Order: sequence, then structure tokens, then C-alpha cells
Amino acid sequence: MFRGIDEVDWASLRHAYGSAEDVPGLLRGLASADPAERQTALDGMYGAVHHEGGVYDSTLACVPFLLALAGRAELRDRAEVVELLVSIGDIDGAPDGPAASVRDALRARAEVFEQLVGDVDPGVRRAAAGALVRFLGRPARVLAVLRERIAVERDDRVLLALAESLGLFARRYRPNDAAHTAEAVRLLAELSGPPHGPGLRLAALGQLAGCAQDRLPADLVPTAVRLLRARSEQRGRAAHPYDGSGPDTLAGRLRRLRPSDEEGSRLLRTLHSALGSRVPDRVALLCGQLTSPDPLDRCNGVWMSAGLIREWRTGHAEPVVLIGNQLGAEEARLHDAAVAVLVELLALAAPAADPLHALVTYRPELRIRHGELGAPALGGPLKALAGAGDARAVPVLAEVLAGPVVPNDLGLVIPHLGGAALPLAPALRRRLARVPLDASDVRERAVPLLSALAALGDIESIPAVLRLLRGMPDGVRQRDAVTAAA
Repeated sequence: MFRGIDEVDWASLRHAYGSAEDVPGLLRGLASADPAERQTALDGMYGAVHHEGGVYDSTLACVPFLLALAGRAELRDRAEVVELLVSIGDIDGAPDGPAASVRDALRARAEVFEQLVGDVDPGVRRAAAGALVRFLGRPARVLAVLRERIAVERDDRVLLALAESLGLFARRYRPNDAAHTAEAVRLLAELSGPPHGPGLRLAALGQLAGCAQDRLPADLVPTAVRLLRARSEQRGRAAHPYDGSGPDTLAGRLRRLRPSDEEGSRLLRTLHSALGSRVPDRVALLCGQLTSPDPLDRCNGVWMSAGLIREWRTGHAEPVVLIGNQLGAEEARLHDAAVAVLVELLALAAPAADPLHALVTYRPELRIRHGELGAPALGGPLKALAGAGDARAVPVLAEVLAGPVVPNDLGLVIPHLGGAALPLAPALRRRLARVPLDASDVRERAVPLLSALAALGDIESIPAVLRLLRGMPDGVRQRDAVTAAA
């Protein structure tokens, strides 16, 4: 599988960090019997040869060897190699640049993916399904293979990938091949109904929403919510959650950071994205997620909501209230997700102010948190309450200001409270007057306080500001103080 690898002049090729002379070692690492070595090699491929989604002349030189690795049934983790091939071949670029050359190389060997879509490893079959649509340029053959695989496939995750590939096929060929597009849509419509399982039906609905909304059911949202809950019941009976083990590599850490139900998150993201400007449907769908009996569904809904609510800027009150309801959840992951999203929403988090206020009132230990290096910061619930502009945050912030430890970021939330924060001005002035001018973090400590006082229009803070202007070291930009206090 590495025949000819030493004949390539790797030193003359480039990747993100310069000479590609280390690439043969990475390729050989992908074939290692040691899982940690394989993951380290995969990290290296994504970090250098496919850095931030880019491709280089060394990327093109890797393609034959990656294809050979993908076809060796005795090797482990081949699915990740196929995913890498799909990723490097699925980027836009100039028609005569490295990206085009990589695509041409993969299209020239697309029969490899036709074989892999029937591989014994379900992970390989799943990854190869998308490659088939992207690189096998014969639509009739692609559609025939997808149809055949759907008929015989028994692995649920592979079936989801096949449905996604049908949607990709329909979107790709819709402008120029109406007949084959119509057949792909027909197959998706079949998959969206009984007797297929709830996960596959959700996947098919998401793909139909992206390529043929006229084929969606009239009761789309109730259907999708019902399918989501049926899928969750099935998952609850059969789930084997990832236990966090595995090598401490970049790929391993990313895997541990994924949602517990990444598949469900992807299914709903696809449907939301395809619905686009259908805001009432998307609000109703999000509310269905946030009221699910399953905490993983609710957690996925919470994480999904931040971007959607900022995008809509309307109709967000009910979802935000439902996010606030998660603050009392026993599951730490769900509670933490709700806090993080409400902090990010700022003023849009106002409908969740009541549970946030209850949290900072009855759990004072959440008012301040300490980072890995011990630097104090406002706790998420108090930060979210103040960011929402709720005046009930003011007396709590006053207690924090009076305490022995004052978070360095406290001043940053004051502007969100407007005039309601005026009673805090004397305490802020006192804190500013006590900032040591020779501290290494003088800027981080002073500027947020200056910004807060400036937002309050506090004229009495001028002496403390002048003290800073006279005493700030050369490494600190004095214009920060001037601007903040202007």
C-alpha cells in the first residue's frame, strides 16, 4: 500500500508548516497497530496536510496512499481515512489549483468508493456513501448503488448516511438532471414514512426540506417532534454512551467534546437549516426539543438555540423561557449548557431572568468562579442575569463588590444594566482606586472598571482615572483609559 512512497520527493512538496518531508511518517502511522499512533498520525494529517480545510501539493501526493489505506480491510480506523479523503476532495478552489487537482484525482479513482460502500466495516460504508455522490460522476450509477445499498443495509447509522447522500445527490443534480433528481426525491419520500425507524425518517425529512419542500408533510413539526421522541426512546433502551476513554490526541479530545447524542444533534441541525426562513416552524420545532422528556434532546436543543435565536431576533421568548427551565436540571451537562447559552444571548435572555435570579439568590456559590489559573470571574448565572439587563442583578453585584474577591470581568456587565447600575458607582470607584499600577494585569483589571464607570457617566471617577494615566507602565496603552473614561 506504500509502494512508491519513497520515490516521491516529499522534501520539495509543502504543507501548512513548510516542507512535507514528515508526511511519509504520517501515512505509515495511519497503518499502525497502535491506536494512539494512528490517532496521532490523523492529527498530523489534519494539522498539516489538510490544515484548516486547506490542500497543498503534498495533499495531492497523499491521495493514492490514502486510497490504498482505505481499501485494506485488515487495517483499523479506515473510516477516518475515508472521511479525510472526502474532506480534502470537497472544498472549493480555483479550477487549476491544488483543490481541483485533488478532486480530479479522487474522481479518477472513484470506483474505490463504489467498492467501499459495500465494505464489511459499517463505519467505512457510512463514510463512503457521501464520497460516492461527490466523486463518481455518473448519476445513473450513483443512484443505482444508493438504491441497492438502502435495500440491503441493516446498520441504522449507515442508512442515515445513505439518506444524506440522496439529499446531496438531489441538490447537486437538480439544476441539470430532473429525472434522476425526481427519483432521489421519491426515494427520500419513501424513507420518511413507515415502516422505517424514527431516526431514518427524521433524516429523510431533513433532506427533503433541503431539496423538495413540497414533498414535506403538512404536519411537519408535530411529525418531527414525535419521531424525535420515538428515536430517544429507542436510544434509551440500546445506548452505549461514549465513556471518555481513548488516547489523549487532538482527534480523541474532539471526540470527547462532541454531544452525547451527536447523531440526534446533526439530524435536527439539518432540518433547522433546511427550513431556513420558516421561523414559526423552527420556533415550534425548537420548543419541541426543549420540552422533550429526554435530557439529551433538551441539551441538544439548548446548544442549537443560541445561533438560531440570534438569527431570528423575533419569536424567541418561548424558547428562552424553556432554556431557563433547564437551570434546575439535575444533569450537570444540561444545566451548564443552559447557563452558557443564556450568557451568550445577553438582552435576549430576559425571558429567563426569573430562574436566573433564583439561582444567584439561593446558590451564592455560583456568583464567582475561579478559572484554571485561579483568576476570579463572574459566575455564569449572575453574568447572564446582568447581561440580560435585569435590575435584580444590581444588589447581587454590590455584594460581590463588597467581598474579598472581585472578578476582573465584573465591569464588563455593568453597561448592560444601564441606569439601574448607578448605585454601584461608589464601589466601582473604590475598586479602581485600589488597582495596583505595577500589577502585570493592570490593564485587564482597570479597563473593565473604567468602561463600567464610563457607561454610568460617573464624573467623580476622574481622579482615579488620572491616577491611572499618570502611573500606567509603558506596556499598557493609556488610550484604553482615556477612551473608557471619555
